[in-house]
Amino acid sequence: MAMLMAIGISAQEQNRPQHEQKFSPEKFDAELQNFITKEAHLTPQEAAAFFPVYKEMQQKQRSLYNRQRQLAKNKPDGEEACRKAIEEADNIDLELKRIQQEYHKRFFEMLPASKVYDILKAEERFHRRMMMNWGNNRKPQQHGQQHGQQRKHEQRNQK
Repeated sequence: MAMLMAIGISAQEQNRPQHEQKFSPEKFDAELQNFITKEAHLTPQEAAAFFPVYKEMQQKQRSLYNRQRQLAKNKPDGEEACRKAIEEADNIDLELKRIQQEYHKRFFEMLPASKVYDILKAEERFHRRMMMNWGNNRKPQQHGQQHGQQRKHEQRNQK
């Protein structure tokens, strides 16, 4: 889920016009690492040991997230194809959870469980904040603009 949110984020640079903003995976990763390091109170040594393993986990997950996205693009034709698509999606979910569990065990070997817990919570908060910022920075779509104008019109009529 975290990687899906990361892929969807497209506006990181506040000072540039919306149409010029580009998603930078490097900047996103650096901000995520800084946030996790601060929130989980990782020492430089802990961060140096943790983040290469964390990136390895993300790489394994990324290919599965890409498969999920491909499955979700188009509804399959026919009952059997739909059944197979659902089963494949279920298998991907299980594989993602297996990878997560495997890497959490590896994290426990290098860090106290309380820091692993803090890392996981920090990662969730970071992605939630990024999605909120992304939503706030997006230009309203035509429908949203019309809805907003309609609301203003209704508010004026109520006065």
